[in-house]
Amino acid sequence: MKISLWILILTFFLPIWSPPKSNFSISGTNYTNNKPVLIEFEQGKISKIIHPKKTADISELFVAPGLIDIQINGFFGVDFSGPDLTVEDVKKATKALWRAGVTSYFPTIITSEFSRMKENFTVLAKAMEDPEIGNSIPGFHLEGPYISPINGFRGAHLEKYTRKPDWQEFLDLQNAAKNNIKLITLAPELDGAIPFIKKCVDNGVIVSLGHHNGSVSQIRDAVNAGARMATHLGNGCANMINRHYNPLWPQLSEDLITPSIIADGFHLTREEVRTFYKTKGADNIILVSDALDLAGLPPGEYIRGERKLLLTPDVVKFPDINALAGAASPISRCIEVMMEFTQCGLAEAITMACTNPAKMFSLNHLGAIIPGKRADLILFSMVGNKIEIQKTFVNGKAVYSKGE
Repeated sequence: MKISLWILILTFFLPIWSPPKSNFSISGTNYTNNKPVLIEFEQGKISKIIHPKKTADISELFVAPGLIDIQINGFFGVDFSGPDLTVEDVKKATKALWRAGVTSYFPTIITSEFSRMKENFTVLAKAMEDPEIGNSIPGFHLEGPYISPINGFRGAHLEKYTRKPDWQEFLDLQNAAKNNIKLITLAPELDGAIPFIKKCVDNGVIVSLGHHNGSVSQIRDAVNAGARMATHLGNGCANMINRHYNPLWPQLSEDLITPSIIADGFHLTREEVRTFYKTKGADNIILVSDALDLAGLPPGEYIRGERKLLLTPDVVKFPDINALAGAASPISRCIEVMMEFTQCGLAEAITMACTNPAKMFSLNHLGAIIPGKRADLILFSMVGNKIEIQKTFVNGKAVYSKGE
């Protein structure tokens, strides 16, 4: 009788004694409508969104989904294509990107020696499994080596490493990456490119056209084979091209192509950015930083990839030929420039740096502030047209707080 009574008492009070669920909240100004919002999240996911009438206790900081950058060659001194890459290097770059509001990104390996690419994809795959940073790396970007060898179109990629598409070679890289290469940039005019594109698409890899001099028919064939993106449109292209017959117009006019663009204020002119924006619209452009490992380092001369580079406060150049070598700014800079050049609103600019890449790569748990999505969030202030990240959350955990 006494035992039954104790069981009854324990059953009645058990909910009181059970450990509480993780429950956190942040408040701010909603980036979509400039209205106050309170966001609650449990176990790493957004659980509730409240639109309070009283604003006294609501932060004046903007709140938005974490930024997603699908083209980052390196950051804060870490080169994803460089020698002796380690998991600790990837962790260092990831934490630096958190400070810039990037909660998810694709480490990008560019055209280089096959053994180097394979080794570095192996390291990246290990980093992806690291519990501290793994949530921030949903996949990898292979930019090359199947790109145009022609000077001007290959950009900063070394000619000696460029080559025709090789499916078995790609599978070797994909195996090293543990099937995490989600994006590949290639030239559609190369021998074997079209059947290679079909195989990539059949295996769930998004194909983007870049560093190429494809004709109208070659670009059309690539799209028919399943290519769906153009990598940093307007860059990776020779300075002198035919005004009518060049790779730009067919990619702009093709409805199935979503271009990525480097809107850092240097890689494209104001008029180019405005034209791309008006042609494609905010829902069909993906902003990328294309940042090099020099991003975040002090200005000066550096040796990278067998060549001398000059890091200025704004961009990276080849000093010997006075040409751009790459970007030195995080993707937040692209948001600022996009608003300045096109007069689009903050919501549209963040859509291009967050929602659109999430949609393109079926990252259904990211890219918006909606219940059920992962709590990857940023709190930031706007000083003029400048974004200053104050807090970054990944999977509901504060991974960066300014001043701490």
